[in-house]
Amino acid sequence: MIYTVTLNPSIDYFVKIRNFEFGRTNRTTSELMIPGGKGINVSLMLHSLGMDSIPVGFTAGFVGQEIERMLQSEDINPSFIHCSGCSRINVKLQNFEGTEINGMGPEISEDHIQSLMEKLRDLSEGDYLVLAGSISRNLPDTIYSDLCAKLENRGIRIVIDATGQPLLDTLPYHPFLIKPNIDELSEVCGRELFMTDDIIDAAMELQDKGAENVLVSMGSKGAVLVDHKGVLHKGRAPEGHVVNAVGAGDSMLAGFLYGYEQSQGDYEEAFRYGIASGSASAFTQRFGSLDEVKKLMAGLKTMQHKL
Repeated sequence: MIYTVTLNPSIDYFVKIRNFEFGRTNRTTSELMIPGGKGINVSLMLHSLGMDSIPVGFTAGFVGQEIERMLQSEDINPSFIHCSGCSRINVKLQNFEGTEINGMGPEISEDHIQSLMEKLRDLSEGDYLVLAGSISRNLPDTIYSDLCAKLENRGIRIVIDATGQPLLDTLPYHPFLIKPNIDELSEVCGRELFMTDDIIDAAMELQDKGAENVLVSMGSKGAVLVDHKGVLHKGRAPEGHVVNAVGAGDSMLAGFLYGYEQSQGDYEEAFRYGIASGSASAFTQRFGSLDEVKKLMAGLKTMQHKL
């Protein structure tokens, strides 16, 4: 089973506004509300591909109840820990690229953290645990590495989609996969990365520090994967009209896990599913379907060689 952890889930409120003016009443021309958070996005994309997962995290208040209802309406059964306060609503202004207002989220106590630790003790050998997204303001920065330490030597494949020190702190526990984008990779390596060769070198540095496999998403440029067998995989993203890039990286991660399981551990097939899944989601308002992913894979060109 795949468990996805979202520490601070949200309802993402996507709106379009024509001729936005400060200090005036602005009316929307379109609206969309969906459950959000990187781990939840991974679960939603896995569901779109036909694979089950269990979202885990902290929710609170009427927004938390609605997040849970929305997931259940998609036949996804989350296992959330209920806290005091209220889960966040994030406002995304779609026709003002990159403009968004993100809420703070609920209060999380030490008891809630212990409840999360207890819940994850149910994981079994061969399960996946996806730790994705930023860490809530009132959680310790070490929570991802603390979870890795609790699950060490149990045969659980841990996947990290985080950045900064929280990502670096997990590397001694040898996560199965980490998935930074270029900006996140630049941050943890302490230098700007522009050329593909530099990105590959940086991915190998993180592998040397403990990550088994490093998948770097590069937006329209595609992705690179350095796998634990010492093979480099490169591929460009398919051409298409980008409708909504939010969640495309999470979809890439979901596609990789789906492809890895379907192919029984073939990294090239997992890589191809990852790129196609990320693009399929970027080309639609929500998440790409399995049929859309397979159509994109048919024209996808990738290469691999031994490092």
